[in-house]
Amino acid sequence: MMNNYVEFKDKIAFHPGYYIKEYIDDLGITQEEFAIRLGTTPKNISVLLKGEQSLSVEIAAKLSRMLGTSVKFWLNLQSEYDSLLVEKNEQDELDRERNVFNVINYKYFVDHFGLPELPRRINEQIIKVREFLKVSSLTVFEKTEIGVSFRSGNLEIFPKNIIKANIMVQIATNKALEYKNAPKYNKKMFVEAIEYALTLTEKHDEFYRLIEKKLYECGVILVLLPNIEGSKVNGATRKIGDKMMIMMNDRKNDSDSFWFTLFHEFGHLVNGDYGVSYNYDTEDEADRFAEDMLIDKDKYTAFIKNSEFTVENVKKFAKSISRDPGIVVGRLQKDNYISFSDYKMNQLKHKYVIV
Repeated sequence: MMNNYVEFKDKIAFHPGYYIKEYIDDLGITQEEFAIRLGTTPKNISVLLKGEQSLSVEIAAKLSRMLGTSVKFWLNLQSEYDSLLVEKNEQDELDRERNVFNVINYKYFVDHFGLPELPRRINEQIIKVREFLKVSSLTVFEKTEIGVSFRSGNLEIFPKNIIKANIMVQIATNKALEYKNAPKYNKKMFVEAIEYALTLTEKHDEFYRLIEKKLYECGVILVLLPNIEGSKVNGATRKIGDKMMIMMNDRKNDSDSFWFTLFHEFGHLVNGDYGVSYNYDTEDEADRFAEDMLIDKDKYTAFIKNSEFTVENVKKFAKSISRDPGIVVGRLQKDNYISFSDYKMNQLKHKYVIV
């Protein structure tokens, strides 16, 4: 319920209803009688007196005729009240935004997106981030339903994870929206693009430009972002109008992680499943899609049955299936055939860096 006055800092403004009540008291009549004289309903007068409704131009005109005042007098009262109320609400909202901002590292936006440093000027930092993300309030990022669903399985998601994930999706969405002339999503072409991507795993210096271009041609916009520390996000898919978006980050920057994440999100998109991926272990269908596309199931089964897991054997098998050796290493580690701490094997993994 609104009040018929608002106080903020050293200022106070009264709703027109406050003054209307004074007139009614001075006249010594009831609200019902005043409503009849004014040509409106008792209910309208009641909500005005409580400050629950803005004064209309029509009522302002009737008040001016009845009380010998100007229309402008009443409208100015409403304007002054509204202005101070907005100012107070803005500060209240800024205070709520601080709770969200506390889990964000402002330096992330400075380093990667050119926002000004503004040391110790928290309110200004909040405003800059809000404007950059193109939202009315940072509090919108507390909601799990803001843009995409959260594919978390049994993984516990904390509020700070939701905030960071939503922010990354928002950044990616804003970037994807810049591609206004991108073609409409074509699923058949997308499936062909997936096959094309398989030919690029060994081309470490040029693969990203090539796959980005191929996906664009079929209406899928690939956005690669620096990870927000603590996001726990692996990737995301989203439908934007008649186009699709795939977001990835560098939380895990080994080549095997990159390709597995990319094909995992491909799997979701093929199945029309849009959302944020947190924990691959609980997303069996997309996991299997990525595994089977990157390494043929039958060939992998024969390899683990008949080979010793040496560096040379891994490289030989990878060459036989035209895959980056790091992808084979990652799969063997995931399936517990070799250790994640195997130094020689880990040397087969390329490191990808977002510039």
